[in-house]
Amino acid sequence: MKAKKGERFNSSFKLKRKGIEVVGEWKSVQIDPNLFAEEEFRDIVCLEELTEYKLVSSSSVGKVKEKKRKAESASEEGNEEVEEPAVPPKKKKKKKDLRSQTDKGNTSNTAENDVLVDKVVKCNEMIEDANSEDHGHVTVSISSRKDTPKKKKKKVPKNKASQAQEDLPSVVTSKKVKNWTTEVLSATNDQKADVSAWKDLFVPEPVLQALSYLGFSAPTPIQALALPSAIRDNMDVLGAAETGSGKTLAFAIPMIHSVLQWQKSNNSTTRNDSISKESHQHHDETRWENEDEVEKVTHQQAEDSRDEDDASFTTGCVKVLEDVEFDSDNKTHTVDSHKNRPLLGLVLTPTRELAVQVKHHIDAVAKFTGIKTAILVGGMAAQKQERVLNRKPEIVIATPGRLWELVKERHPHLSNLRQLRCLVIDEADRMVEKGHFLELSQLLEILNDSQYNPRRQTFVFSATLTLVHQIPTRVLQKKNAKKMDKKTKLELLMEKVGIKGKPKVIDLTRKEATVETLTETKIHCNTNEKDYYLYYFLLQYPGRTMVFANSIDCVKRLSSLLTILNCDPLPLHANMHQKQRLKNLERFAERESCVLLTTDVAARGLDIPNVQHVIHYQVPRTSELYVHRSGRTARAANEGLSLLLIGPEDLINFRKIYKTLEKSEELPFFPVDAKCMTSIKERMNLARQIEKAEFFNSREKQHNSWLQQAAEALEIDLDDNMLMGKKASEQEESQKQKMLKGMKKQLKHMLSQPLFKVLMKTKYPTQSGKLLLPQTSVGISALGAMSKKQAKKKKSIK
Repeated sequence: MKAKKGERFNSSFKLKRKGIEVVGEWKSVQIDPNLFAEEEFRDIVCLEELTEYKLVSSSSVGKVKEKKRKAESASEEGNEEVEEPAVPPKKKKKKKDLRSQTDKGNTSNTAENDVLVDKVVKCNEMIEDANSEDHGHVTVSISSRKDTPKKKKKKVPKNKASQAQEDLPSVVTSKKVKNWTTEVLSATNDQKADVSAWKDLFVPEPVLQALSYLGFSAPTPIQALALPSAIRDNMDVLGAAETGSGKTLAFAIPMIHSVLQWQKSNNSTTRNDSISKESHQHHDETRWENEDEVEKVTHQQAEDSRDEDDASFTTGCVKVLEDVEFDSDNKTHTVDSHKNRPLLGLVLTPTRELAVQVKHHIDAVAKFTGIKTAILVGGMAAQKQERVLNRKPEIVIATPGRLWELVKERHPHLSNLRQLRCLVIDEADRMVEKGHFLELSQLLEILNDSQYNPRRQTFVFSATLTLVHQIPTRVLQKKNAKKMDKKTKLELLMEKVGIKGKPKVIDLTRKEATVETLTETKIHCNTNEKDYYLYYFLLQYPGRTMVFANSIDCVKRLSSLLTILNCDPLPLHANMHQKQRLKNLERFAERESCVLLTTDVAARGLDIPNVQHVIHYQVPRTSELYVHRSGRTARAANEGLSLLLIGPEDLINFRKIYKTLEKSEELPFFPVDAKCMTSIKERMNLARQIEKAEFFNSREKQHNSWLQQAAEALEIDLDDNMLMGKKASEQEESQKQKMLKGMKKQLKHMLSQPLFKVLMKTKYPTQSGKLLLPQTSVGISALGAMSKKQAKKKKSIK
């Protein structure tokens, strides 16, 4: 019988660090006969206690234990061949005898003895399994009843467990973590880059080593300005820089430095304490260990109490631990290091995907420091995240909702936020928006009131931190109206976040707020024509393209439409399961030519490598969203293209954005080849018909099947009027399916034909009878087409 790891024998977790050296013997405890309803159970249950033993360091006991195991296995190997066939049937017989005798009520002395041996065997077996799984180094001399079957039973599970433990590390190390950030973090082949440019910025040595390994030879402007103030001067930082400028490392490196400084000071104090108190440490050590044990038990009391009760009933033996003695060689700083490891850094992000990305970036930079990080986001198992928090990570990256949930549950690691050294609010303008992230305002209230730490550093970063909207004149005419400018916006933000001193303000954004390397274009069209232009662009200019829409329904419709047209889009929106969201992002980063259909969930912060085009299928509602959406391309000095599809209903939002971003020139129109638009429209119209038919069919079926199931459960007759759509006859249904099949066949034929025909008049004889030509115009990218058009325009002006 093998105990599951983490369910039973949770108390043996402590045995990883200590071992029990038995001094005396196990003594049986007399039980009051009145406790048993029937006297026949008196000999089945036994209680034993061990009062004379001491706790010693695990390394010394482990060696003795290994020697004993080797001796036991050597002695067992000789008897193994003889015992093997006889043992299993004996055990089964005993169990059957026990059942039959307890049912009938006629128990004999021999059966009672067999059951007693069986119980002790089970007890020993489970203890050995738990110890072998947790690498426990415990030497326990159990009762004198030792016979060959017991040894045999002990040996088999122990070997299996040890084999599993030996195999486990190789599996874990060989498995590579797949993420869209890995390509960015391993983009350079230079494994040992020159990081002398970073040394003047007071970057810690282990971080310099990691930066050299990652190939980051020089800091970006925001990093060069933020790091000295944050590390040397210990100032709060408000940073505004364009998208893709390296803001994550601008707050990650100071945070790692702060954690390393805390560890250094804490280690020195604990080392001094251990030297001064070494002579009279015996009693205090016992007390600290017992407190730590109690703390551990209370963490998992709810889930473990049931398992421990089950274990005590199945094993049938209880061990009372008293007169604990500690080995004097045990070191105090190892005890304190686990207990006194508070939360030192907290990063808050608006989206789950951004939290995952920030964690990967911090882990990459903290590779050689030994700092632990944890992620707390919705959509993932809360129990697993609690277990990760039990390991007491120094840095936590979280979304406000899940973090607030765990703070309300009073998780021990989140209970004392007074020791927090660094607080980061990424994409701060979005986080403190009115009507959003209620949990964040509650968290900030706690951090600035009951859990306030005057030594805490605060970092606030965003690409649109200083972007100010022009207030309408009708609002400015009111009495109490205040004109908003950059200074007042930052003051309001500092007040909400709780920055009390004078922070370092870094603003590297352009007047236009977008990046210089971004080419912005537009297409004016009717609402129903947007599908045509989107499909045209995806076919004519393949590559890594992100398509943004304002609603989830729009993303779903486009996803099914483009799937019918064999474009293989990847959807991403808030109604999807979190694992699927992350998987789609990974697939998008892997494929060279791919379409990601997304809402504004992916608009902020995501650093997906080599995104060539961003298409705004619907114009964003705010200027900030436009800047962040467009910032998914043209990152880190690369070029990119942003295309706005402007319908009649989008004109108001477009004008607002144009006014806020103070665009001096009109956005150029994107060139469209009108010759192939006819066949594009034919394909799209047919695809729309198929999508519409499939959508209504699936909706009707889903609705009607639910009603029918409910009617069957209630045992009532269902009225036909309650069903969605008319109840079609079999003939009508088959006719519908036939029509749908015909349309799909027609579309398949259309898709097989080349859309962009290459003009080639000469005929060439070939084996197949025709010359295969490329379907698309080779070598012309969307940016190339734009630059070509602008060059023509300049020539015509001259």
